[in-house]
Amino acid sequence: MTILDALAGGLVVSCQPLPDEPDDPMRDPYVQARVAAAAVRGGAVAIRANGPADVTAIRAAVGVPVIGLYKHGTAGVFITPTAELAVEVAAAGAHVVAVDGTDRPRPDGRDFADTVAAVHAVGALLLADISTVAEGVAAVRAGADAVATTLSGYTAASPRTDGPDLELVARLAAAVPVPVLAEGRYRSTEQIGRAFAAGAHAVVMGNAVTSPLWITRRLVPATPAGAAAARR
Repeated sequence: MTILDALAGGLVVSCQPLPDEPDDPMRDPYVQARVAAAAVRGGAVAIRANGPADVTAIRAAVGVPVIGLYKHGTAGVFITPTAELAVEVAAAGAHVVAVDGTDRPRPDGRDFADTVAAVHAVGALLLADISTVAEGVAAVRAGADAVATTLSGYTAASPRTDGPDLELVARLAAAVPVPVLAEGRYRSTEQIGRAFAAGAHAVVMGNAVTSPLWITRRLVPATPAGAAAARR
């Protein structure tokens, strides 16, 4: 059984502080490790984490696979954008390295296949975060071990939907021979069920599970105090 087999039919929980909130109190490797441990106790089959420090802390705290990435920058290709950063994430303890697998130019000027080869050379698997079916097919041809719909709605090639892109999940599942992870704007059990019905190998949820800041901001507008504050 491979690392990816262990994810089949399960929920992957993404433990990451909000990227656009430098003062997010959750931005601490120890805190993220405890959140991850709680998610695993609740039944998560794997954890997705950002940055070598968090990956190392979480790897030590849980006994499930860790999908690591390295966000660098805020625009364009910023999810593990270079082969060097991908290898650094693997060295920190990630079983699987998540990498931007879109067809956009990479900041180091290297092909996506170069990053795949670098990750495989250090014994880790590679998950391609993509936004279209064509990108997923190309990533698999370049050697990606799995694909995720993470970037659907976040590139010029993929219009954003209010909820998760279930159509992309279904089309990818029919087009590629590797596991498809459904990720991006999953917020309910109903959406999880629909993703598996569409052919997802696993479903990834993040802020809706692990970010008190994000969750609270979504709930407060429903209160009289929150509505009044919004009108000011």
